[in-house]
Amino acid sequence: MWVPLTPSWIRSLVWGITALRLLSIRPLIPALGFMAMTRLDLRLLLVSIAMALLAGASFARAQPAEAPFSPQSTTQTVTIGPDGTIQTAARQLLFMEYETGEVLYEKDGYTPMKPASMAKLMTTAVLFEKLKTQELGLDTLFTVSETAWRISVGQRAASSKMFLEVGKKVRLEDLLRGIIIQSGNDATLVAAEGVAGSEEAFAGLMNETAQKIGLKSSTFRNSSGLPHPEQWVTAHDLALLARHIISGYPQQYRYYAEREFKFAGIVQANRNPLLARFPGADGMKTGHTAESGYGLVGTAIRDGRRIIMVINGLTSEAERAAEASRLMEIAFNEFRSYALFSKGEQVGEAEVFAGLNSAVPLLINRDVRVTLRRDARAGLKAVIRYDGPLEAPVARGQAAGVLEISAPGMDTISVPLSTGKASARVGILDTVQLGLKDLLAGGTQVPSNTLP
Repeated sequence: MWVPLTPSWIRSLVWGITALRLLSIRPLIPALGFMAMTRLDLRLLLVSIAMALLAGASFARAQPAEAPFSPQSTTQTVTIGPDGTIQTAARQLLFMEYETGEVLYEKDGYTPMKPASMAKLMTTAVLFEKLKTQELGLDTLFTVSETAWRISVGQRAASSKMFLEVGKKVRLEDLLRGIIIQSGNDATLVAAEGVAGSEEAFAGLMNETAQKIGLKSSTFRNSSGLPHPEQWVTAHDLALLARHIISGYPQQYRYYAEREFKFAGIVQANRNPLLARFPGADGMKTGHTAESGYGLVGTAIRDGRRIIMVINGLTSEAERAAEASRLMEIAFNEFRSYALFSKGEQVGEAEVFAGLNSAVPLLINRDVRVTLRRDARAGLKAVIRYDGPLEAPVARGQAAGVLEISAPGMDTISVPLSTGKASARVGILDTVQLGLKDLLAGGTQVPSNTLP
């Protein structure tokens, strides 16, 4: 282990030597065995020690040192247009908050586009579900048909492939890695034929799954994402699909983080540029055809928060890699998630007419979390609205208005409120007295809640 020869280190050493000189150390000299040492000798000794330490540190600094790779998060200036748009060369862009499914930002995120190999996310979703229901196992064997071989190797020299051989049997786990890491079109077809008998039938399963998880604007016609005139998705649907895979299949999701896969003696690296360039990235899938351009469904975690990003329509692998890292950094830096209220928390009070209690607490019926751009936090407001005063008797848990939460650039959220305490009705004379008191006071005021 060596000490880096930095200005601060040298400065600390000099201060230490000076301190030793200033201290009254002569009484310590006999104890240290330096009986005959004069003040001049002591000064020479201290200088010699300092020179030796400096020389040793300089030598150590010149030696190569093995250090583990530890990527550090960096910040950068966010390019935001005057109207709040994020500047990017991507034709489509969408950020989604994983926890809530809320869309943080989108550029043509609901416009139909060609998925290219990002369609393979749906292929794996179908396979993961069959693993979950135990219809298939990781060791289930699939036979490579000549059709599967020809579609990627025989007829498409540039097609991404796993390099499967006709007639060979392949484990499902190997096929999954071939689909996810190597983006093998041959692997997708082998799996599709093995599960459904044909790729057309498997595409039917893909569309059924799409409907079940709420993908409203996507149509799948093959398992690979190769060009088809009727195959369309949206960035929003791909983000929903990614969220479904992450939450529904945690045991299988780990494959998306693997950096490489070796099959048939050939090692192929994961094509997802975020895995190597963005700390916290752990998936998911790239795609490219001439029509779609270069795209990516990516996701990363920072400080316990996960964001899903979809980009498409870029012009090269290099541009995709640069934009993916830059835009993911923007997503985490520009948008913040705020936990406002917890279920059952009191947010205010409602006045009660003719009740034993003059007011009852109002409780919120669910957890409330919002995600906002940083500059919108100052404009965040919450207002309680109810028809009041409530007339006694009031039951505990009775519906009693809403809490409206608003902020610049955010749709107003309305959360139901209920009473946290009961209030019995009082007698007729007390009712008259309370009514006169209320009349003189000018009626019920609608309180505005203070946000945490």
